[in-house]
Parts: sequence; structure tokens; C-alpha cells
Amino acid sequence: MKHYLEKLQETIREHWNLKALCDYEGDSFTYADLAKNVEQFKLFFTAAAIGKGDKIAICARNSARWAMTFWGINANGRVAVPLLADFHPSNVSNLTNHSDSVVLFVDDDIWTKLNPDDMPALKAAVNVKNGSLLWKRDKDVADAWENRKNAFAEQYPDGMKPEHVSYFTDNLKDLAIINYTSGTTGNPKGVMLTYGAMADTDDFANTQFPNRPGETIVSMLPLAHMYGLAIEFIHPNVDGVTVYFLGKTPSPTTLLKAMRSVKPYMVVTVPLVMEKIYNNSIKPALKKRRMLLAVPGMKKVIYKTICKTIMAVFGGQVRCFIMGGAALNPEAEKCFKKMHLPYTVGYGMTEACPLLGYEWWTRFVPGSCGKPVHELRIDSDDPVNKPGEIQARGRNLTIGYYKNPEATAAAFTKDGWFRTGDLGVIDEANNIFIRGRIKSMILSSSGQNIYPEEVEAVLMSCQYVSECLVVDRGGKIVALVYPEIPEDIDDITKQVIPATIRDEANKSLPVYSKISKVELMDAPFEKTPKMSIKRFLYK
Repeated sequence: MKHYLEKLQETIREHWNLKALCDYEGDSFTYADLAKNVEQFKLFFTAAAIGKGDKIAICARNSARWAMTFWGINANGRVAVPLLADFHPSNVSNLTNHSDSVVLFVDDDIWTKLNPDDMPALKAAVNVKNGSLLWKRDKDVADAWENRKNAFAEQYPDGMKPEHVSYFTDNLKDLAIINYTSGTTGNPKGVMLTYGAMADTDDFANTQFPNRPGETIVSMLPLAHMYGLAIEFIHPNVDGVTVYFLGKTPSPTTLLKAMRSVKPYMVVTVPLVMEKIYNNSIKPALKKRRMLLAVPGMKKVIYKTICKTIMAVFGGQVRCFIMGGAALNPEAEKCFKKMHLPYTVGYGMTEACPLLGYEWWTRFVPGSCGKPVHELRIDSDDPVNKPGEIQARGRNLTIGYYKNPEATAAAFTKDGWFRTGDLGVIDEANNIFIRGRIKSMILSSSGQNIYPEEVEAVLMSCQYVSECLVVDRGGKIVALVYPEIPEDIDDITKQVIPATIRDEANKSLPVYSKISKVELMDAPFEKTPKMSIKRFLYK
């Protein structure tokens, strides 16, 4: 297994003037710029007496400078603590403090909402956008940061050259990242991931979707989440791929404009984005051609034409659409398969840095989430037919939760397997099929296990349903639905929409999981960074 920092080192030396990190329609930095930035961080850490293993937090919106900051921390052996810019200010303070971070790199507008007194270990705060010092508690640290460029000029009076780049890689067991799974103020779970875990993820990714120097990718997932950090940024960037950042969550128009302009080789996204493309573009296009679809030989032509259109919308260079974070709607997936759209759905979590299951699109089985990345077992006496907890082992897994021994102990079985909390089965060909979260499973009055995700998959294929969630109320299945109602629909039809959705879904559901009631929501459900609905908020 090759260390990803060794790969980054080689890429910098060989592609010194190649663009490495760019803001879409904004600033750009070459690999030479990246190397100089990493060296300035090294000089800063040394002068400030910030040692290897010390924690440095980043709380800012996605940008090329966010990525430059991360490399400055990570390539110099300090522990990066990415925090979501959308966290509540009190949670940002709480997690910065809990992680023992000594410096916080932050957007200036976020910093104005924070109180340094809530972060007693913090020595300084730096503006990610322009590198200006926002606040200091320790004069030596502040002076070291302000003097880093002068120190760099003294170190390299003739300028830094590619041959000067050398990164320490004998650190696979060392802590590299603490990634918090939520902004809770209760008992924070900071997932500890080593350099070896990240190197393992990059190594596996290269066997499935290798990169080519000079290719491009659009980063639209939060960098403070392992899915975006590992797959959209670190893995491509160490191999010479130019990463373009969109910043704040883009509108569909901005996103597709960026795709056409950047022409990415790969699109890493969540199912919700692709489902919207299906519902808003593909489904209407098929509806217009429903008469032609019945003509012998035309179905294949129509699906091929639509697929070519979708590929062109994304720039025409995409080798694969990689989805993760949630299940893909079966109706949309069936259509993608007919179109021969190059898509796949993976399975992972922060604790696995983040991959647990994956398969290349040509071998991907619809409804599954790939094959195990490393060792994986189902805690069931019949893992093919009877769902059980998915448990995993591998070099990519967390070493535990920071300063939380109770959570760490609970996360592993006595024989060392990581408990995912997910229920699933695995077929004889080793394809993983997730049935749902253990905590979400509903036990019916007849003793039958009901997996909300399976009922929701049926609901998502029903007319008027934009988003949905299934809950148990007194032994009855209730569906909460955020509807998509046409503007020209009459009042009488609006009144019967809940019953219409219920009856349509129940036609495809077994007796024990039939829906007793549908309740319409006034607003979309609150979601996680992976665009999964926050189930715990809804009863």
C-alpha cells in the first residue's frame, strides 16, 4: 500500500505547474503553490512550537483555500479537525474545545458568532479566506503565523523547487483526522482516523476508479464530511486531478453550468441529486415519448438518446456517477439501468474513512451497495436471507472516538469487529443489501420486522411524493410526506392526495407493512450533510 502523501509528493514534483485546487470561476492554485503553502505551514508550526499530533480545526465553507489549509495541516503531521460550517456556533465552540484544537482556521462571518472564552485551549484564529489573523491568545503563535512568509523567503532565497518537496510517510499508525459525526453538545463522537486508514481508502479507490493527471472533478459535498473529503478531494488530488470547488450549496443551474465547464471525469454525489434529475428531466422526457416506447426497436434508441443528453449535461467526460449516503429510489435506478447510465451506489460511514462497500458500475447489482471493501460479516444465522447487523474489519476503520472510551468500547464486538448499526444481508455473490438501521426497525404486533427504508422506497415511486419518512405510531405505520403538487391541480384532488398516496403504496406492500395513514408536511425534512433525513426529529 502506497502512502497518499508519497503520491502527493510525486505529483507535486512531476506536475509543478499543473492546476491543483480551484474555486469555480475564482482563484486557482498550482501544485507549486500547494507545495509552498505546506512548507509555510511547516515553518509556522515549528516556530509556534505546535508539535506533531497537535489538533488544528477548520470550520469554513468549501474552497480551494480550505483544501490548501488541510494539506498544510495533514502533510505536516498535525491532526486536522474539520467542522461543518453549518454547525450552530455553540457547537463549533464545543467541538473545537473538545478536540483540544490549538488553532482554528475559520470563515470570518462564523468567527464573529464565536466566543473565545468557550475554547480555552485555543491559541489563535485565522481567516481561511485571506490568511489574516482574526484573534490571538498566544503572542508567540500569532507572531509565528504572521512571520511564516518571511521565514519561507529566508529558507528558500532562490525559490522553492520541486526537488525540495519531501513528506514524512512513516506515520501510518498516527492519528490524522478527527471527524465529528454531529454537532451535539452532549457526548461528542469524534471519529479518529489514521494516516493508514486514509492511505487504505486511497489505495482501494485506485483499484476501482484510478485517476489521471490533468483530469478534473467538481467538489460539491462538504469537505468536513469524510465522503467529500476522501473521495472528491484527497483521492483525486494526490494523483494530479484538478479539484474545482463550488463553495456554498449550488443551485441546480449553477451546478450544471459548472459541470459543463469543468467536464469532470467522475461525479461523486448523493442519490437525492440524481433522483431530482430523474424526476425533473428523465421522467418527463420518457412520458413525452410513451407512444414511441411501444414501437418495436424504439425503446433502446430513446433510452440511449436520453443517456447521451444526461452525459452531455455533465460535461461529456464522466466515467462513473458514484452515489452514497442513502439508498437510491428503485424506480429511478431501474430507469438508469435501462439507459446504461454509468452509475454505482456505495456504502460507507465516517468510521470507515468512509468506504465499506463498492463495486464498479459495469458489475454493480441494482438494489445493492456493492461488495465488501475489506472483511464484512452479517450477524445472522442465515446472512443470505435473514437480516443481521453489518459488521466490518479492515485497515480503513476508526481506532475509536476521541476522549470517549464508552462509545469506543460499544462500537466493537468482543472479537474486534466494528458494529455499523445497519441491518443487511449479503448474497452468494458477495453483494451487500442494506435493509435499514437497527434503531429504525419497527416490530409489528405480529412480530414481523418492518424496515422503514423499504416502505419509503415504495412511497417514493408514488405520484405526488417528493420526500417521505415512515414512523410507528401505536403499532400503526404512518407515512410523513413532503408532497410535490402540480399548480394546476384542483382543490378536490388536493384533499384526497394523502389517501391517493396511501392506496397506491399499499398495492405494492405486504399486509404486515401497509400504511394506515399519510400526513403531508409543509416543508422539506431536515437533512444531514449526506442529505439523509434526520429521522430522530420526526415521530
